[in-house]
Amino acid sequence: MGRATALLFAAEGAKVAVIDLDHAACEAVATECGNGARAYALDLADGDAITRTVAQIAADFGRIDILVNNAGVSSFCGLDDPAYEDIWHRAIAVMLTAHQRMVRAALPHLRQSDAPRIVNIASTEGLGATPGDTPYVAAKTGVIGLTRGLAVDLGPEGITVNCICPGPIRTAMTDAVAEDHKTIFAKRRTALRRYGEPEEVAHVTLSLVLPAASYITGAAIPVDGGLTARNA
Repeated sequence: MGRATALLFAAEGAKVAVIDLDHAACEAVATECGNGARAYALDLADGDAITRTVAQIAADFGRIDILVNNAGVSSFCGLDDPAYEDIWHRAIAVMLTAHQRMVRAALPHLRQSDAPRIVNIASTEGLGATPGDTPYVAAKTGVIGLTRGLAVDLGPEGITVNCICPGPIRTAMTDAVAEDHKTIFAKRRTALRRYGEPEEVAHVTLSLVLPAASYITGAAIPVDGGLTARNA
């Protein structure tokens, strides 16, 4: 989803800073984007590194108008698993704490923009829950709450803050799910009866930073093929 978003924003003329734990991966995406895109390797669990990286991005580009927080790590783990505590802390650090750190680091620059936008990527796991996924569910539920709190705090400054809740999307995280299982799940759980594509999430992200969305803030928007609307 991050790659699809970066490519779409670049295609629309934005100067894109691509961040990823894997420097080679974000370099590849930045090259695909063209248009002056740059790559920055960053472990989002490292608060000091976030501060340094955002400062470098602001220096390299001269401004920050839009922040898209799109971080995800697979966190399926049973409560009795000996690794649960470590997985919990990593999930919260990368998928929740990092969001507020990125916002606070970017805030001085967003305040100088004439159209500042923040979009957080949450999940339908923040609107419901899948068994054995409590670290992920907790983190993504927190992202929705953080989005609402930030929207209220930053609204007086004209900074909009929204979040997107993707459902079943074809990403690296879902690659391990067998194709027939994807089909069965989608037909049982979604109204559209299919998995979504990363580009479909990217287009909603783009829509939230356009002038037409200037009066939308504090929203949590499902992009889930009707998963949260369907009872059975």
